[in-house]
Order: sequence, then C-alpha cells, then structure tokens
Amino acid sequence: MERDGAVAKGGAQGRRSSEETRDRLITAAGQVLREEGYTGTSARAIAKAADVNSALIFYHFGGVDQLLLALLDRSAQERMALHRATAARAATLEELVEAAVHIYRTDLEHGYLAEFAELVAAAVTRPELRAEINARAEPWIAFVEEHYERVVGGSPLARLLPAREVAYGAITYYMGANFFSVLDEDRSRTAAVLDLAARVAPRARLLTLRLPRRAGGAGAAHAPDGG
Repeated sequence: MERDGAVAKGGAQGRRSSEETRDRLITAAGQVLREEGYTGTSARAIAKAADVNSALIFYHFGGVDQLLLALLDRSAQERMALHRATAARAATLEELVEAAVHIYRTDLEHGYLAEFAELVAAAVTRPELRAEINARAEPWIAFVEEHYERVVGGSPLARLLPAREVAYGAITYYMGANFFSVLDEDRSRTAAVLDLAARVAPRARLLTLRLPRRAGGAGAAHAPDGG
C-alpha cells in the first residue's frame, strides 16, 4: 500500500511538473511573439525565455506553431471571461460602444492584440495556419454578434446594420488598427476613429428604439371591415 501511495504521489507530482512546464512555455512564447514578432519566434528563443531545453517544445506541443496556437487558446479563455463581464453591462448603443473601446484598449495594453495579429499575418504565407486562425476568430465574431443583437436587436438600426455584418466589421477594424499602429505610433489616428464612434452613437439613439407591434400583426391595419 505504501508503494502504491508513493507511485500515485510521484505521478501527481509529474503531472504538475508537466503542466508547469507547458505553462512556462506558453508564457515565454507570448513574450517572444510580442517582442520579436512571428519571424523571430523560434524554438530556441522561446526555450531561452522559458529557461528550458528547446526539445520540450516539441515534446509538449509538437512544434512552434502548435505552441503559439496554445497561446492563443489561453489568451482567448482569459479575454472571454474578462470581456463578457464588460459587454454584459452595456444596455444602450452608447454603452456598447464604450465597452468595445474598453475591450480594444485592454487587449492592446495586455499584448493580446499583438499576439493575434502576428499569427494572422503569418497565416497569409502559411496556409496550414489559416483554418486554425479562422476557427479561433469565430467565437469572437459570435461574441460581437450576440451583444449587438442583445442591445439593438429588433430596432431599425439592427435592420439597417445586421449583427453578423457589424461583427465582421468590428473584427476587421480590430485587426486593421493593430497593423496601422505601426504607422500611428502615438495612436492619435486610431483614437480619432474610436472618438468618432463615441460621438455617432448618441445620434443613432432613435434608430435603436424598438417600435411596438400593432395588434394582430402587420396585416391587421389593412384587414377589410366586417360589413
């Protein structure tokens, strides 16, 4: 019994050690990707940042790209928990725009935006990454669609600007703004676009009002008289 207990304890410690190594590698990969970009994110650079043997990258993940995808998965889990709470507090279009700006700036400051953008750029020349990146972008498209529909669904604005297309536009801006930031070093031009959205939102308030339906539906107003 003592031997079985020792084996079980040793197995648990081994699993913890393995999980800690994976976590260190993912953290190191994020650091290198943000600082050096995709082209500078090699197994050697990651292993050096994690202070481990580079062979462990291939042992735990199978390669650098798979490690970077694991990084995106961890970041997405952290971001989704954080941003769902932010978006859920929005009850009007103005508040939804404020939430979107807060989410964008949070992702920018924490390096989440840089991580995702680097892998999107890499997917341009690495077709094998495209399906993986697309799969990881879809939950965020659904996230934008869900909260936009919750706040303005059923309104004239929702008919003018459907939720799915708005979600595509938001993600496109999210990615494009990160690439443009290379030229917009003080972020003044990016900030100007965000400020424009904040100014336009109150002016679109009337378009978010849900009109009451007539009793009996649309056809009731045109129903002939009984006599």
